[in-house]
Amino acid sequence: MPRIAEFYGIIISMFYNDHEPAHFHAIYGEYRALFRIDPVQVIEGVLPRRAQSLVVDWASMHQIELRDNWRRARERQPLSRIDPLE
Repeated sequence: MPRIAEFYGIIISMFYNDHEPAHFHAIYGEYRALFRIDPVQVIEGVLPRRAQSLVVDWASMHQIELRDNWRRARERQPLSRIDPLE
């Protein structure tokens, strides 16, 4: 599962050839969640409130890059790193 971003202890990843809808995985300690890319929302799992808020803010700023990485993952191409939340 390639990592595409890391910030504040949160790891953002995508699987190659993963199921629809377009989404990414967020891991924060023992917590895990799947976030839909458009619209940005949790579709499975749970993160602490603050971590979830950070992920939503980050994803909202990077939807174009996330969509591009989703397309690349479906085509089994290398994924691009996305700037972390600062």
